[in-house]
Amino acid sequence: MGQHIDVTRGVDAALDEMRPGLPGIQIDSTIFRPATFIQTAIDDLTRSLLISCLLVMLVLAAFLFEWRTALISLVAIPLSLVTAGLVLNLLGATINTMILAGLVIAIGGVVDDAIIDVENIVRRLRQNRREGTNKSTASIILEASLEVRSAIIYAVLIDVVVLLPVFFLGGVSGAFFQPLAIAYALALLASMVVALTVTPALCLLLLRNVPLERRESPLLRWLQRSYERFLGRIIRTPRPAFLTVGGLVVVGFAVLPFMGESLFPTFKEKDFLMHWVTTPGTSQNEVVRITTQVSRELRTVPGIRSFGSHIGRAVQGEEISGINFAENWVSIDPAADYDKTLDAIRNVVDGYPGLFHDVQTYLNERIDEVLVGSSDQIVVRISGPDLDVLRSKAEEVRAALSQINGTIDVHTELQVDVPHIQVEVDLAKAQRYGLKPGDVRRAAATLIAGTEVSDIHRDGKVYDVMVWGTSQARDSLISIRNLLISTPNGGTVRLEDVANVSILPTPNLIARENDSRRIDVGLNISGRDLGAVVGDVQQRLSAIKFPLEYHAQLLGEYQERQAAQQNLLLFGIVAAIGVFLLLQSAFKSWRLATLAFFTLPSALVGGVLATFATGGVISMGSLVGFFTVFGVAARNSIMLINHCQHLEREEGEPFGPGLVLRGARERLAPILMTALAAGLALVPLVIFGNIPGQEIEYPMAIVILGGLVTSTVLNLFVVPSLYLRFGRKKETVQKAYSSTPIS
Repeated sequence: MGQHIDVTRGVDAALDEMRPGLPGIQIDSTIFRPATFIQTAIDDLTRSLLISCLLVMLVLAAFLFEWRTALISLVAIPLSLVTAGLVLNLLGATINTMILAGLVIAIGGVVDDAIIDVENIVRRLRQNRREGTNKSTASIILEASLEVRSAIIYAVLIDVVVLLPVFFLGGVSGAFFQPLAIAYALALLASMVVALTVTPALCLLLLRNVPLERRESPLLRWLQRSYERFLGRIIRTPRPAFLTVGGLVVVGFAVLPFMGESLFPTFKEKDFLMHWVTTPGTSQNEVVRITTQVSRELRTVPGIRSFGSHIGRAVQGEEISGINFAENWVSIDPAADYDKTLDAIRNVVDGYPGLFHDVQTYLNERIDEVLVGSSDQIVVRISGPDLDVLRSKAEEVRAALSQINGTIDVHTELQVDVPHIQVEVDLAKAQRYGLKPGDVRRAAATLIAGTEVSDIHRDGKVYDVMVWGTSQARDSLISIRNLLISTPNGGTVRLEDVANVSILPTPNLIARENDSRRIDVGLNISGRDLGAVVGDVQQRLSAIKFPLEYHAQLLGEYQERQAAQQNLLLFGIVAAIGVFLLLQSAFKSWRLATLAFFTLPSALVGGVLATFATGGVISMGSLVGFFTVFGVAARNSIMLINHCQHLEREEGEPFGPGLVLRGARERLAPILMTALAAGLALVPLVIFGNIPGQEIEYPMAIVILGGLVTSTVLNLFVVPSLYLRFGRKKETVQKAYSSTPIS
């Protein structure tokens, strides 16, 4: 708070009076710690990453059942992540929650790359040793690696292309999610390089003379037998499977209208920021009294650890505000119940009517200020030429929005008339006394408002030394008119003898944008999602008639979300075309590319249903999760169809149910291991729940887990049936059905 010294009272006396500061307000230098919140989030994600790696080790041990093959995969996985970290370091990136989240969700793809190569090499080694071929281990490993090389490359390229829209996100959304996408893409590219180089070399070193044919996993053998029997029945009569998938898609579309929309969640920081804005013209003593009283009340709330405040604008402070503005900070104990304590804080704050106040976390407040220059989540900006009309319409909008369920802190920007002393110099009269207009204005301003003439630095504080008139000289309009102005000839003259002095109502603030006056109506949201509240706001605004040259504009998080959705839609179309072309290049068939491409959206149904079951709000984190699921589903489709094509072209397996059953059986282990590894990597995020630091990653993990279930079912049961039906010409398929028995 800026502090002034009146030179007429004595410097030491003035300093002694101001030193006690604000009585009753506790100042704690540790109460506001966004860095601590971020560090906690990083620690939680690091813990999740370590737990994920341990769970992945268990999956590999259960499926591979050979410590050497598990070791190869366990070396390849962290090597890929470390490589991605080194590249990020070279790019100048730092470890943050979004980087770690990108590495966590990339574990599924990284594990898949490692597993595909190792599993195919081990399977080929077992096959060749059972058959007693004379091929060397090196040649078998080389052939097995080349067999899956193109599939791995196409799968990784599709994963990267799917995230293309995220790379082109702008604004705050881009700042949040681009590091995640970069970390994810780098981890996948690194895993591809490792799978094509390091993994075959490790296999050659560790599996040269190992009797792998006697060490097959009993779990995998049981799963393959059960899966082959079940899939055999499905591909014989695939209609029930197709109807089931179609029904799930219909259910997914049916729940979409009931889903809410949000941009960013409310970050659950332990420190809260509150704004208190009184009517312009409120005295410093009154603001101090209110702040002191609310401090005492808040510190009686169970769970409150400390309280701090500043009033007005400090010397060199970044806040542009008057003495009627106060900002408070409240810190709650980590052991306290978060929601109950927050409700208690709001109850105390709501007990001070007649002034604007809100309760926010630091990160949410900063996001909103970056978006629209206001700390409110939604801002209705009304523009037009006449200030009175703007105020009238703003009050009408405020009254309408206050009735919407889920809106809190609805307020109109404080643009009010305040008493303003106007001194208009009479040029003729001033000239008689030898006074220039500037002389009169400067003298009047010094006596009435004060003029800074120097500074005093003491005890680490800066005090302004002001020249100012006495309080009696400015306590009424008559006193001001009787102020004595010095003349050049050494005499004095009353102010009213050389100027007209009057009090006029004057706006405390005139805000302009694009050469037009404007006034804002702001509000925050509680208990409902952003999309639902915005829909109601738009409906209420459409019912309000604005005169010619006046209009209302909706700003804030909604505007950012709309811009982000437009970018995602535009570049999502580009990414979809890229995925389709990559599928065609991988399969060398437009029919198979079309088949795979149009089955991929059904893999997203699980993510939709999982989101609906856990709150039903789609945020930006959820959208990124959908892109990730799309990439995983495309990856598994490529691996399965490519493997079936390899069996037909390279090994002479005739097209038909036998080919499909064999290809699906041999791809069962990689598909299940990838799904389990990716799912288990996200399980810690879901188990720990929507805790501080995981507000963005939690909905993303929910979407990916739900999507993994449907994408796995799709690739294990639906894609083989579709490949058998549409993989070749109709007459070939019919012949295959009639000539190939199904066990």
